[in-house]
Amino acid sequence: MPTSRVFKALLSAVLASAGLLAWAGPTAVPLDRVRLLYGPFYDAQQTDLRYLMALDPERLLAPFKREAGLPVTTPSYGNWESSGLDGHMGGHYLSALALMWASTGNADVKARLDHVVAELKRCQDQIGTGYLGGIPKGAEAWNEIAAGNLKADNFGLNGRWVPWYNLHKLYAGLRDAWRYAGNAEAKGMLVRLSDWAERLTAPLTDAQMQDMLRAEHGGMNEVFADVAEITGDKRYLALAQRFSHRAVLQPLAEQRDQLTGLHANTQIPKVIGYGRMAELNHETEGRRAAEFFWHTVVDKRSVAIGGNSVREHFHPADDFKPMVDDVEGPETCNSYNMLRLTALLHRTADGSAELGRYADYYERTLYNHILASQHPEGGFVYFTPMRPQHYRVYSQVDQGMWCCVGSGIESHARHSEFIYSQDGADKLYVNLFVASSLDWRERGLRLTQSTNFPDEARTQLKIEQGGGHFTLALRYPGWVAAGALRVSVNGKPVTTRAKPGDYVEITRDWQAGDRIALQLPMRTHVEPMPALPRYVAVLHGPIVLAAKTDPRPGEALNFKADDSRMGHAPHGPTCPQEAAPIFVGEQRDIASRLRPVPGQPLNFTASGLVRADGSRGSLQLMPFFRLHDSRYMLYWPQATQSQYQALRVQVAQAEAARRALDAITVDQVAPGEQQPEVEHAMTGDGTEAGIAVEGRWRHARQWFSYELRDLESRGRWLRLWFAPRDAGRRFDVVLNDRVLASLTLEKRPPTEGLLYSLDLPLPADLPRDASGKLRVKFVAQPGSMAGGLYGLRLLSSLPAPTAAP
Repeated sequence: MPTSRVFKALLSAVLASAGLLAWAGPTAVPLDRVRLLYGPFYDAQQTDLRYLMALDPERLLAPFKREAGLPVTTPSYGNWESSGLDGHMGGHYLSALALMWASTGNADVKARLDHVVAELKRCQDQIGTGYLGGIPKGAEAWNEIAAGNLKADNFGLNGRWVPWYNLHKLYAGLRDAWRYAGNAEAKGMLVRLSDWAERLTAPLTDAQMQDMLRAEHGGMNEVFADVAEITGDKRYLALAQRFSHRAVLQPLAEQRDQLTGLHANTQIPKVIGYGRMAELNHETEGRRAAEFFWHTVVDKRSVAIGGNSVREHFHPADDFKPMVDDVEGPETCNSYNMLRLTALLHRTADGSAELGRYADYYERTLYNHILASQHPEGGFVYFTPMRPQHYRVYSQVDQGMWCCVGSGIESHARHSEFIYSQDGADKLYVNLFVASSLDWRERGLRLTQSTNFPDEARTQLKIEQGGGHFTLALRYPGWVAAGALRVSVNGKPVTTRAKPGDYVEITRDWQAGDRIALQLPMRTHVEPMPALPRYVAVLHGPIVLAAKTDPRPGEALNFKADDSRMGHAPHGPTCPQEAAPIFVGEQRDIASRLRPVPGQPLNFTASGLVRADGSRGSLQLMPFFRLHDSRYMLYWPQATQSQYQALRVQVAQAEAARRALDAITVDQVAPGEQQPEVEHAMTGDGTEAGIAVEGRWRHARQWFSYELRDLESRGRWLRLWFAPRDAGRRFDVVLNDRVLASLTLEKRPPTEGLLYSLDLPLPADLPRDASGKLRVKFVAQPGSMAGGLYGLRLLSSLPAPTAAP
């Protein structure tokens, strides 16, 4: 099997001679050696399996057949699969099938995988150049790129929606079909596709490559590094280097955090690739950069569930207010990729303390974000709001084709991946407390882990077959108090000096029948939100607790996302923040005032602790990963008795201003953000987007435009936000081909903060078509720039000027 240690050993001589020998370290036990036993992860795996098999492979193959000129007998899926990212789900599907086959040995999954690979090979053979993809009119775009005619933006390249990002999913899918399922056709296709990319980009200068990489491109550097390992050919490592985006990676190598404002999930795969190249080259700069990124994101930019970002972007590390205000909270794809980065760093970590740190984060994010993101009846979450009393929406198998569905079908197929790691045949690491069986073939040893964790704070390992002299390294979680972990072998206590966050190492002659028991006392504690300490989350051990809250009067929320372009976002009504339940009391006393619910593991009451306006005064906390189809409280405002009333007034005032603006907003765009710009059909010539201290912006040397929606013809004003720094820029604002205003930006003081707003009235006789679309275009005047635009709203009436878009 290509995933086996034996297979890696066979490669080692070739890789060493080619200079591609990876660092040694504790490698994850291959998926086909571990089987999940009954528990929450087994349930999630089986739910994912049903979802995978319910997807129609012919509809996923349709974009590839269309682009190859083959007959298309079944239409492709809609949503993102028919609006520019055509084919991206097909790549995810390959990976998910390969992972599920390795994890379960299900013959139907293997047959489905082999069928999809065979059909994709027909497409690649038909094209004949090595290329394969579902990108609409991809051949035209790639020809332009090969000729050096590049028009790159954050989320577009030569008029296509992030084509390298799209294609990366296919590269990864073919790699995984070989790596996890041994499909030799997939390996050959992967190499041909890599050769095509090498030929395509060979004429491009280094400067052109770096310009092209401004557009989101997934983990292209990682897959080419993987191809180098698979083939033993170092030229693919050189290709990986060409696909490494230095504008992001160089500051990380210099230990500088320049992440604020960047699209979060664009950066994480780049860093994985950088770390992967460092692993293969056995060099330290790339690893240091990956470590610095990991610590920056985990320690300074993540919330209690392990996730990060608001509206897909990194907000300032010292300002988490957007996290509790916005409904587009941490994106599931980010955590999927952060776990992949964590696993990479874990297998190259220096010292057991670092191993434990990575494993602690992996466990927390796996339970509280990844496991929580799948509905128990099927369906995946894109955004997980931290905003008090909001909710999540879930995909449907025949509709939502978002990136988080693609990563979701992969995530729940690989739950057994990180439970155990091995260091040759001499040491076995137990990283996670998950009911499972292990086939450690290097020793001819079989082991089972029996546990009801986290409902019970213990686990037991039993050697079913085999034995011998080796070390068993048991994780001492950071959430267990110092000196509280209890370990026994065959009923006899084991003395350990290990500390929380470390591993307990037991070296002895093991034999069949030996039992190892761990007692893992779990404590309840509160964790303030970074940079916003008056909001707290409650955890019991590594498990984040949350509470269901009452729906608003008369509402019936739909927790199933529709097939619209932004259907993945929970854009239903928000609850006023001043009405949210509040923990009233000293922060240090909150945990001690929670009471376990008899007969309901991990459930707690907070009687007398919570004050709530318009909701239950006594709420029951439960594991967030079990909470679905409801509004919820995950982060709670906290105030002492003396602070309570002032906090209510402060929050109410801020909410009133926000709600007043939202009430008269017909449509809005956040310039420089991927989803809002794609949703509003952003296009332009000579346009760029970026981040400044004032926020994200877009400008153009020629022009850029958006399509606004106004089905009821309510729009009467355009409100635009600008920065004083752009004074002197001259451009026209054009609405439905009519010049609305010719602007020269002046040195105006900000209304508040760092920006100022400008309101433009819409003409009463403005032509409007039945679709309700308004095309607003910003056109630079000769010798000047259009923008920078920091915000845009279409308003039905005019409130007082505000600073923040």
